Amino acid sequence: MKRFSLRTSAVLSAALSLVIVGAAWADTGAGAYLAGRQAMRGSDYAAASGYYARALASDRTNPALLEATAQSFLAIGQVKRALPMAMILEKEGVRSQIAHIVVAANLINDEKYDDLLARDSDTDGIGPLVDGLLTAWAHIGSGDVSEGLTAFDTLADSGGLRGFALYHKAMALAFMGDFESAEAIFADPASGGVMMTRRGAMARAEILSQLQRNDAAIAMLNDAFAASFDPGLADLVGRLSAGERLPFTHVRSAKDGMAEVFFSIAAALRNEAGDDYTLLYARVAKFLRPDHIDAILLTAELLDALGQNALSVAVYKAVPTDSPDFHAAELGRAEAMRRAGKPDAAIEVLEQLAKSHPNLPAVFSALGDLMRQQEDYTGAIEAYDTALSLNEDGGRSQWFLHYARGISFERLDQWAEAEADFRAALVLNPDQPQVLNYLGYSLVEKKMKLDEALDMIERAVAARPDSGYIVDSLGWVLYRLGRYDEAVDHMERAVELMPIDPVVNDHLGDVYWAVGRYREAEFQWKRALSFIDPEDTDGEADPDRIRRKLEIGLDAVLVEEGAPSLQSAAEGAANDGG
Repeated sequence: MKRFSLRTSAVLSAALSLVIVGAAWADTGAGAYLAGRQAMRGSDYAAASGYYARALASDRTNPALLEATAQSFLAIGQVKRALPMAMILEKEGVRSQIAHIVVAANLINDEKYDDLLARDSDTDGIGPLVDGLLTAWAHIGSGDVSEGLTAFDTLADSGGLRGFALYHKAMALAFMGDFESAEAIFADPASGGVMMTRRGAMARAEILSQLQRNDAAIAMLNDAFAASFDPGLADLVGRLSAGERLPFTHVRSAKDGMAEVFFSIAAALRNEAGDDYTLLYARVAKFLRPDHIDAILLTAELLDALGQNALSVAVYKAVPTDSPDFHAAELGRAEAMRRAGKPDAAIEVLEQLAKSHPNLPAVFSALGDLMRQQEDYTGAIEAYDTALSLNEDGGRSQWFLHYARGISFERLDQWAEAEADFRAALVLNPDQPQVLNYLGYSLVEKKMKLDEALDMIERAVAARPDSGYIVDSLGWVLYRLGRYDEAVDHMERAVELMPIDPVVNDHLGDVYWAVGRYREAEFQWKRALSFIDPEDTDGEADPDRIRRKLEIGLDAVLVEEGAPSLQSAAEGAANDGG
């Protein structure tokens, strides 16, 4: 990258007056730059933008710093504040996708479609797909509908871009009122599955409704979602069933169409690219269309995944209470609060949501999960009871509710109820390794049905051979069965998979002791002690017991506890295995 001439200094000085946060930042440009880099690595975009702006005051001709500053503002949704840096990058001929996104987004927001069309994609382009879609929409926005539709067709003939091009052409046709042509694209199997997303299906439902084909819209939604509707879809189906002629809301202007470009790219990138990169497209979609609920939800999800929980919570709150997708925003907001270490606030959000959405199983399932994590097992059971009552009998999704409620019962020492739930989960999902492992391990700890427990855990290991917890369970059940030599390899493998887990290291120590490898046992117990969190009072690894084993050995500890010796325990287990 090249350095800039001094003629850019005046422009940048004016730009910096908009972005420098204040004198509280690092004292030197180099220090601010390093602090900004560190903040960006931690996805702390708000802090990064301030640090980078401070650094720019000391180094106004650094293209990498200009781009980083623009990116940080774009990541926090401050697309206009990113524009001065982006404009300088482009003025100096620096190829920067970030700068090109920012400049294009601001032109679209100002509806300067002729200026957008005048940009050279070879020097100022974002990428072939985005550039092609924006060009088509820009023609439509400037009044040249024929040229816009031709641009969609040209893009559709490009390798791998057909689905996107035809989806946006259908949106453009519907926006212009040509619902017959829009539906023809959706109905054509050769269109590349443009309606396979939730948003695409809902757009098609609105198109069919405009064609007074509500029954076809309902049938299409039933087929697409197997009649399993979230509140947003249920609201749509309800309106269709009532005979309402739905307006086409997915694209109301060329600007909306371009917001849809950035959203559809972000949705496609969701599982293909890094969350930090995907976030930039989602942010632009929301910038161009602030009421784009799907863009809001995606932005919030990405921020939460990046550890920016406070930013995520703020974005979720942008979804209005009267939106059919309000429940999704509140579920996401509660999860972000939990990740931020605010479980009480998260529970309050879910409890309020349970009042406003009393028939939504997902709300009570989430509430149960959160209460279980907070060790309010009684409250968790009540929430899971409600969730199960709202679920269809026999649905496969019920297995997790039974499993989670079973854990809650087990923690309350209500074993009969816990075992019943675990077995109910296995009826619904017979080979589910989590359930097999939890039930098998619990039976081992209770010294019950050890042969069945071994079979369950072996099946769980076969399904998840790289799960340290499950491999540990197999080693431990063999230990409980007195098959100490067989247990060694499995316990060693578990420690390889989970080298700093105190329970696994403690178990390996016991197994080593049982086969006479006393020094190695003591080494593992010491490791286990070093990994115990002193604030974790509910952990399975007991530090006092481990210290006692280090003082007098496992055999003596078993005598103190009134437990059978290793030899007699092995003999007893062999007799009680059935």
